Amino acid sequence: MPSTSPTPANQDVANLNLLAVFHFVVGGLGFVCACIPLIHLAIGIAIIVAPDRVFKNSEPAPVLVGYLFVIVATLFILVGWTAAIFTAVSGWMIKKRRRRMFSFVMGAVLCIFFPFGTVLGVFTLILLNKESVKALYDGERRP
Repeated sequence: MPSTSPTPANQDVANLNLLAVFHFVVGGLGFVCACIPLIHLAIGIAIIVAPDRVFKNSEPAPVLVGYLFVIVATLFILVGWTAAIFTAVSGWMIKKRRRRMFSFVMGAVLCIFFPFGTVLGVFTLILLNKESVKALYDGERRP
């Protein structure tokens, strides 16, 4: 009777495909979470444009506070969207078995984003560091 257990190469392919899907999921979640500072951006714009409407019964805050809100929120949004896009691109690269080092570096960067990014980053680093996975990437290299 033949063995039904998957071969190591088939298991690595299945793990890489699953890892690619998780990169897409975490990239999407990261993109949505990076939209949260849009609230702060709107508050900052409101403070700059119409401080008397924002602070009806009190003294208006200096316009500098509005600019601070806008600058910090914009930075958080741009960094979050960039990380989300790079995470999704890394998932696409894993699916295509291309640019292993890009996905490896993204796995290290993802470790910063607790909790989902940390878990995904650790699994990415472990899987992409296996010799059998490296062989999958090298075996499918195109000229």
